[in-house]
Amino acid sequence: MLQCQDCELFRRDEKNGRITLLCNPFSNIKEPACLEKWQLMRLDGLLQAYQVTLGWYQKLAPMQEKMFEMMKREMDDVDEADSWKSNYDDPDGLDDQDDQDDRLGQDDDNDETLNL
Repeated sequence: MLQCQDCELFRRDEKNGRITLLCNPFSNIKEPACLEKWQLMRLDGLLQAYQVTLGWYQKLAPMQEKMFEMMKREMDDVDEADSWKSNYDDPDGLDDQDDQDDRLGQDDDNDETLNL
């Protein structure tokens, strides 16, 4: 069985020792074990990307919490400022339809129409 370090498609970065496989699983895999190793390398790359993403989320979490608190305060202030609209009591005790009829000069009791 061919070892990775003996393969011409194997590269090791001299600076940090990171291993790179130049294999293409669709064209130049030497042995079946190469495909398994290639898959493990790809999974390792995905894991590293995920860990970096989590690191960014952890850095942004405190700022996000502050932003949510500020937005909640702003929405509460808007609701409080608009509360007079929903707490308005009609002094006459009339509903909206009666108010419209009063403005138009109509009376609910005299809804009869003249038929000529």
